Formats: sequence, C-alpha cells, structure tokens
Amino acid sequence: MPRSSATTPDEYVASLPEDHREAVATVRDVINRNLPPGYEEGMQYGMIGWYVPLARYPDTYNGQPLAIAGLASQKNYISLYLNTVYGSPREEAWFKERYAASGKKLDMGKSCLRFKRLEDVPLDVIGETIARAELERTLANYEEVRASSRRVRQGAA
Repeated sequence: MPRSSATTPDEYVASLPEDHREAVATVRDVINRNLPPGYEEGMQYGMIGWYVPLARYPDTYNGQPLAIAGLASQKNYISLYLNTVYGSPREEAWFKERYAASGKKLDMGKSCLRFKRLEDVPLDVIGETIARAELERTLANYEEVRASSRRVRQGAA
C-alpha cells in the first residue's frame, strides 16, 4: 500500500481496505488505552504514530517528534513499529519472552512486528509493551543511546 496522505489517524483508518481496517482500529485502540501520559497520537511518515511532542522534547536527531510506536497497513500485512523494543536490549528480551509465552508466532525485524490477521497478535502483550514506555525512561534511554553514538563517532575521528 502506498504511503497514506491521511492527515489524521481517524482518516487513515477510514481509508484502509476493509480486511485491514478492523485490525488496525483494534491495535490502535489497545495502544491508546495503554499509552502513558506525555505522548501524543498523530500521523508520522504516512502512518499512525505515537510520539513525544516536540514542545516536550525538541532535541531529536532529525527534528521530528521522538516516536515510540507506529502502525501501518501494508499490502500483505500490518506493521507495528515498536521503537521502545528496538532501542533497549532489556525491553527486547522482555517482549520476546512475553510474546513466546502467548503462543503466537513472532514475525519481527528490528522494530517492525508484522501480522496478517488480528488473531495473529497478542493484544495484551502489545498493551503491556506500550504501558512500559514511561516517558521519562524513554527520554533517558534515547539520550543515552545518542551520547553513546556520539562517543563512537568521536572515537573514530
């Protein structure tokens, strides 16, 4: 599916093919119900995104709000980008353990969880994952990773 031109999450969901609309709407609802305070939902990169508003944290590497999750309908599957899982080895281990315990098959790249049907994804695990993304801890992890990459770049110079 090409990048959406929707300007709001509701518009994005309404624009989806019927076979993806319910799954995306359900996952979106789970994320919104579990989203810790301080984050916002909106459109980022042609998909639904959840992020730290620039008014709260403007010092990002690309000038865009710091995203913790993104949800997109692709041609053959749905993608759920879980940046908090990707950015933390501890969170990644926890997530993979909880996912395995659900009995569902994990199809995931570095941060992108892919699924074809709503029944393929453990919604409780998704909700727990989002709920664990406490804002101050997310910002501290981001700053630690940025400082570490700066040290690596400076050491290579």
